[in-house]
Amino acid sequence: MNKKEVEIYTDGACSGNPGSGGWCAILIYKGKEKTISGGALQTTNNRMELTAILEGLKALKFPCKVTLYSDSSYSLNPFIQGWIYRWQANGWIGTDKNEVKNRDLWEALAAEVKKHEITFIHVKGHADNDYNNKCDKIASEIAKGLSHSADQQKMQET
Repeated sequence: MNKKEVEIYTDGACSGNPGSGGWCAILIYKGKEKTISGGALQTTNNRMELTAILEGLKALKFPCKVTLYSDSSYSLNPFIQGWIYRWQANGWIGTDKNEVKNRDLWEALAAEVKKHEITFIHVKGHADNDYNNKCDKIASEIAKGLSHSADQQKMQET
């Protein structure tokens, strides 16, 4: 049986780094779009980039043939260059002899990636890719909204 072919566009954003963050993934199957998004109060841009990819993959109900687009070299290069497989083999220790940052997300991503046939494609951020720009806008709005609500909460506490 042929696997369903899905495109996933992702982006993450952070208001401050660390700070309030947002992520977005747009899944496209047979011309239909599904947008998922979320955020966190205290996070980093890299965590939001990884979360966007992870949540996009987790939204798939069956093993699929996925073309995944991201503007994050941090998120894509470990798969494209094969680093993640060395990290796993070395107990999540990087070439710098330290534990890989965001290990929890990398481990979850490694498990999700095994379920699908994925082609990772790096797109230029803030350029001419409409879906990447849409993801960026949604993720940034979430990050700013969380930052604003956190600021409001701080003001009420004082």
